Amino acid sequence: MASENQNKRPFPHNNNNPTTRASPTCPSSTKKCIGDEKMVGTANNGRFRQAFSVVNGGQDLGPNSAPASNAGSECGGIEFTREDVEALLNEKPKRKDRFNLKERCDNMVEYIKRLKLCVKWFQELEGSYLLEQEKLQNTLDSAEQKCNEIEVLMKNKEEELNSIIMELRRNYTSLQEKFTKEESDKLAAMDCLAREKEARLNIERSQASLSEELARAQRDLLSANQKISSLNDMYKRLQEYNTSLQQYNGKLHTDLSTVEDELKRIEKDKATMVENLSMLRGQLTMSRASQDEAIKQKDALVNEAACLRAELYQVRDDRDRLQSQAQALTTDMVKYKESSEKYSAELDILTTRTSELEATCSSQNNQLKRLHTQLATAEEKLQLSDSSALETRTEYEGQKKLINELQTRLADAEFKLVEGEMLRKKLHNTILELKGNIRVFCRVRPLLPDDGISTEGKIFTYPTSTEILGRGIDVGQNGQKHSFTFDQVFMPDATQDDVFVEISQLVQSALDGYKVCIFAYGQTGSGKTYTMMGRPGNPEQKGLIPRSLEQIFQTRQALKAQGWRYEMQVSMLEIYNETIRDLLSTNRSSSTDNGVAGKQYAIKHDGNGNTHVSDLTILDVRSAKEVSFLLDQAEQSRSVGKTQMNEQSSRSHFVFTLRIFGINESTEQQVQGVLNLIDLAGSERLSKSGSTGDRLKETQAINKSLSSLSDVIFALAKKEDHIPFRNSKLTYLLQPCLGGDSKTLMFVNISPDPSSVGESLCSLRFAARVNACEIGIPRRQTNNNVRPSDSRLSYG
Repeated sequence: MASENQNKRPFPHNNNNPTTRASPTCPSSTKKCIGDEKMVGTANNGRFRQAFSVVNGGQDLGPNSAPASNAGSECGGIEFTREDVEALLNEKPKRKDRFNLKERCDNMVEYIKRLKLCVKWFQELEGSYLLEQEKLQNTLDSAEQKCNEIEVLMKNKEEELNSIIMELRRNYTSLQEKFTKEESDKLAAMDCLAREKEARLNIERSQASLSEELARAQRDLLSANQKISSLNDMYKRLQEYNTSLQQYNGKLHTDLSTVEDELKRIEKDKATMVENLSMLRGQLTMSRASQDEAIKQKDALVNEAACLRAELYQVRDDRDRLQSQAQALTTDMVKYKESSEKYSAELDILTTRTSELEATCSSQNNQLKRLHTQLATAEEKLQLSDSSALETRTEYEGQKKLINELQTRLADAEFKLVEGEMLRKKLHNTILELKGNIRVFCRVRPLLPDDGISTEGKIFTYPTSTEILGRGIDVGQNGQKHSFTFDQVFMPDATQDDVFVEISQLVQSALDGYKVCIFAYGQTGSGKTYTMMGRPGNPEQKGLIPRSLEQIFQTRQALKAQGWRYEMQVSMLEIYNETIRDLLSTNRSSSTDNGVAGKQYAIKHDGNGNTHVSDLTILDVRSAKEVSFLLDQAEQSRSVGKTQMNEQSSRSHFVFTLRIFGINESTEQQVQGVLNLIDLAGSERLSKSGSTGDRLKETQAINKSLSSLSDVIFALAKKEDHIPFRNSKLTYLLQPCLGGDSKTLMFVNISPDPSSVGESLCSLRFAARVNACEIGIPRRQTNNNVRPSDSRLSYG
């Protein structure tokens, strides 16, 4: 025992848990229990930890001393360090008297007791380790479950983040448009303000010139009054001169009325200009035109004032000339007194008109004040526009920063998405590898107008319990209920897209380097060909084969960013009357009347689980359109016939094979996957199908191959030593899928026709046996096991 325990570590080393943990056999006490980081053990760097406990509190056990108990534990609170164990193992008995056998016996008994105590302590420590291991395993399981939940949450968050990013991009575009519009409005407002400032300066200059003209007119009026007062005597004396003066006054009256009309027209034009400036800023051109016209009128008034000034000068000259005659005409003053009174009345009229002109000038001043007010309002609006533009710019900068941050987060999310995709592939393939048996999906087609109506109620029912929801189906026959459970059950209302979603990950495995086989089984008219091929000309009702090809080529394009490059090859064949026919062969003239091809094809299997069909046509493809064209070509060459159960019944087993070879240029990793999609011919009873002649031979060959398939499934279910794969061409061709390392999925298609309930029940029972078969674990083909010697002749 000593030699065995010396090579073992008394407990594991743990640097990540500095706290003291109590084992079930060592509860909390004043002493530290096993699991503390200061317990004895050898560290990774070879240094020993210091021990802090010794046997029985650091005291040697005497011959008659017993270990202290602690909560029913035999070792109690006693702990052993590495030094204690080594000292105990290397301890030599003290021999005071070598012939005192009793003392030696007592020492040996005491030594054995301490050894037993140490062994029990190690046993309890081992039990605590087992409990700790179980707890860690539970923690690991819960962590894996949380990891799956976090992955789902991450996908949801990713979708939400993508929607937020799209919304922010739209907001960013609208903000850019809004900012551009604000900039254009701001420039237009600045131009309008500049034009208004220029118009205001022009109006102020015109107002100053009009004020000067008014002052000059007032001064001239005062001088004219003085002249009139001085000439009163002269008018009394000179009648003729008064007549001329009357004519001259009439002329002045005419000129004054003209001036008044011009001033009124100017006032109307100015009022129109003010209204146009306050209502329509865009009509500044008209205002300028009106202003130019007013300037022209002002120039005309200036010219008229100059004329009046010249006439005044002439009047002064006349006054000087007449002053000499005034003394002589003093006596005539009384005679002309009446005429002077008339002139005084006319002078009052001129004074009144002058007052009117002053009122007009004051109204123009008021209009100028209003213009100043409008200009101040426009400046305030411009300031508001500037502040709004500043706020828009600030918001734009904030949105730009947010978009940059979201773009960074998007890049991180895309990186995490790539990592998550790699993890998804690994987990998905691990799950399918661990399952190890053939997966079975059941699909019930909808009722057709030709189907009968059951008098006993519904034939198929679907349990709604949580355990088997979406996986269970019950069949009623003669009052009895038969229950079946599969990996998935598709009810009649399930669409082609719903079915493909469930197998999309399995199709993805072919790109990951696995062999994948999906085949449809069921009686004639149960919807196998519809499930696999769909309905031509209707994109929504495409079958699994077209949808799988679309997914593979789309994923191939997406994986280019990760450095993957793929090459793909396609072959299509049918097994008709136990004979292989190449559906892509260009030379089909050698076929006989009964449909048996002249060329014979041999099936061979190599040691790597690959299947070879000799002389089979294999074509390189680069797009889904090329494969679709080949599918149409194969569909036209396939053997179909009319029976009482189906107008277009498939009379052969159709096998579509897509071989995928991929290489990652960055990691130099190579993979080879195979995707087999098989549409089996329908099983049928001769009594129902009414087959005769060639149809009878076809039916017998179909039923024989399906019977061989049943024998293989039953042998696999019973785990027999001999599996009869060679009993038919179909089973021999499917040998790698049924008994090898392929990921296999079977669709069992059943008809809801009450007259077919017996056949449906047989199909479901056969599918249940298939689902219970255990086959080899799927193996990914990478590096050394890719590309067989003759890749173009490799089948599966």
